[in-house]
Amino acid sequence: MISAGMVKELREMTGAGMLDCKKALEATNGNIDEAVNWLREQGISKAAKKQTRVAAEGLAMAKVKDNKAVVVEVNSETDFVASNDEFKELVNVIADTVLNSDAKDLSDALKLEVNGKTIEDLIVEKVSKIGEKLSFRRFELITKEDNQVFGPYSHMNGKIVSLVVLEGNDSELAKEISMQVAAMNPTYLNKEEVPSEIVEKERAILTETAENEGLDSNKIPMIVNGRLNKFYEEVCLLDQNFIKENKMKVSKYVESKNSKIISFVRYEVGEGIEKKEENFADEVAKQMGA
Repeated sequence: MISAGMVKELREMTGAGMLDCKKALEATNGNIDEAVNWLREQGISKAAKKQTRVAAEGLAMAKVKDNKAVVVEVNSETDFVASNDEFKELVNVIADTVLNSDAKDLSDALKLEVNGKTIEDLIVEKVSKIGEKLSFRRFELITKEDNQVFGPYSHMNGKIVSLVVLEGNDSELAKEISMQVAAMNPTYLNKEEVPSEIVEKERAILTETAENEGLDSNKIPMIVNGRLNKFYEEVCLLDQNFIKENKMKVSKYVESKNSKIISFVRYEVGEGIEKKEENFADEVAKQMGA
């Protein structure tokens, strides 16, 4: 009998998916060593060797279904693979599957099944076939009310994806605000969302800068407050100048349309991942099997 412990042990040894490990053990009557060879012969255990590589390219995708939406990011090692139709289809399948689920975190999402295989197993199969490390990095499920609309937007073929939830029925406005989010990269919706420790840290930096500039000490608090407003304009969506009406704040523009921004999500592929420098010619040669 093939136990869960045996499957777990083989998975840790090879990096193969749980379903493939179970098949390997069944095919070799529970012999771990033979199962390792079986996976190697199938080309599946090759995936384990790629886990130490850096996957910082890839695609982000937003999908909407009724009152629910999802934003996902799936990574590859190179842009070549990210533009590959097979990789795009994998991202599409992952997005659809997560959208139709109640997954709470990545661990839940990787266990979701597609035609009898988990998302984790599908990724391992694609790693073996495509020949690069692939990684389902993150996702966010978003819900809305009936009186709200989604505004999804994709930039640079999925390198930056944003999604806005807008109160009101103006889908075009929701998309415009989503484009603002993609272009201007706000961190927070409004000033109230900015953590106090971040505000105080910024205030301290601005105060020290003003003092180093030799400004009148009596005027420094006022100057710091003015510069702090500039900080809010950078990090808070509602305080930014609207890219289509540069003299109007996003908050005022949305109000003029009798709407209200509820929330937003922005994914930029590879953000926060330390990318390795790679020679372009070497990358081409690798893709050609040289």
